[in-house]
Formats: sequence, C-alpha cells, structure tokens
Amino acid sequence: MNHKQALHKRDQLTADLPTGELLRGSLLQRTIRHKRGCPKCQRGEGHPILVLAVSYAGRKSQQMSLRPEQKQMVEKWLKNYHELRKRLEKICELNHVLLRPEP
Repeated sequence: MNHKQALHKRDQLTADLPTGELLRGSLLQRTIRHKRGCPKCQRGEGHPILVLAVSYAGRKSQQMSLRPEQKQMVEKWLKNYHELRKRLEKICELNHVLLRPEP
C-alpha cells in the first residue's frame, strides 16, 4: 500500500466517527432479592435490573443501575465505542505505513 492509498483509507475511516455517543463498559442483567416482605422474592423470582459495569485501571469498578427504557440507547453507545476502537486500530496501522518512506 502506498502513501496515497493509506491517506485515502484513513480519510474514509475518520469521515463519520461517532464522537459524542460513546460509552465504555458492559451491560449486565442482574436479579435483586429482598430479604423479607416481598412475595416475589420469597418465591425465588426476584427483580431483574439492568446494570452498566465499568472498570478503570487502578481504580475500583463502578456499577450503575439503568432504567429499562435506557437499554436501547446504552447498547447503541457501547456498540459505537467498540466500533471506534476498531477504527482507531486501523488508523494507527495506516499511520505506520505513512511513517515508512515511499519506494
């Protein structure tokens, strides 16, 4: 791949990067159970909840409870984050090509 091709490919990858709607973490479904007074929990059913779990290097992991109506938005933002990371890796590879002298 020559410099011109690498620049063209890099421009394509950066053209429509999602920049604002990004979210890092994992979407989990948990079940909470009350110790007493809840018939549903006494039957062993519990209450399903959505949780966003995020871990940071050198820090404690954080978890945030989400409302059911937030699920679709959170899934989209997580997908955008993973897509951005893939594109960044490709862009870095293309920049390595651009650092090499052209024959």
